[in-house]
Amino acid sequence: MKKVLSLSLILVLCVVILTGCNYDGKITQENAPEPKPTSTSTPTSNSDPTIEEDLAYPMQFTDDRGNVTTFEKEPERVISLSPNITEVIYALGQGEKLVGRTAFCDYPQDVQSAVVVGDFIEWNFETILSLEPDVVFASSLNTEENEKKLKDLGINIVYLTQTESFDSAYEIIGMTGRVLNAEEESKQIIEDMKQRVAAVVDAVKGADRPSVYYVVGYGEYGDYTATGETFVASLLDMAGGDNIAADITGWVYSLEKLMEEDPYFILCSEEAKTAFQQTNGYKELTAVKEGRIYAIDDNIIVRQGPRLAMGLEEIAKILHPECFD
Repeated sequence: MKKVLSLSLILVLCVVILTGCNYDGKITQENAPEPKPTSTSTPTSNSDPTIEEDLAYPMQFTDDRGNVTTFEKEPERVISLSPNITEVIYALGQGEKLVGRTAFCDYPQDVQSAVVVGDFIEWNFETILSLEPDVVFASSLNTEENEKKLKDLGINIVYLTQTESFDSAYEIIGMTGRVLNAEEESKQIIEDMKQRVAAVVDAVKGADRPSVYYVVGYGEYGDYTATGETFVASLLDMAGGDNIAADITGWVYSLEKLMEEDPYFILCSEEAKTAFQQTNGYKELTAVKEGRIYAIDDNIIVRQGPRLAMGLEEIAKILHPECFD
């Protein structure tokens, strides 16, 4: 089985993990994208997002890339360039403010009414300008070059980073709430998520930890998974699983190693499940033969937003159904 590692494959994996785009997991020459420019910005020494304690306007906000934005009044027209931030905006009850989004912002259904302004890397600046946004929310996959273009157009941009920590989701929700003057709503969402997470961790505490493998990519051009340094790996651990790739860094794995470890459970996207089970090599895994391969909506475990607690619950119920009777 031929395996190729390229910059384009690394990019598609980053897109899948950080944004939760629908992707069937099978890496072929046809679905490997051309290399795209990525951000080369370096976090400033004062990179923690901060906002003045007094919410009375004007209000000053400093984001993860050091952009300082002064809001003279509560933002009323918003563009989101990241699916997780779009979900946060709606969860805060601020969906009516969203006038623009990326093509990958697909949840909730009401988001379809917002104008598509591009994807993560290619933005339609003419459309963005025509929407007259009070603020544009950007994320880890957006380029510094595009951010500069927005600034040159006089548009306020707020960059919210995503790290490999569950707490990153809380920070994104909290900061979005502060910018949109929905602080109480953001606090309630965070508190609810923390309670649900704690309930899961408590439920699986002391239970045996079955081995598990999460399929990011597979096929002729290589195997990719959520290794120990990734965000999804932290969810597998919190859900009471023993990630067979926990000791690996990066994204690259191998079919040979997967067959050697032969995990008890395999998790993958709905799009990947059928083909994965029918592909030579993978179909010989015990989990596949015995029906322990489970499809899970990857959007609820890779998008750092309000549905993460739901994703954690779903993983835990797959790994430990006996703990949730």
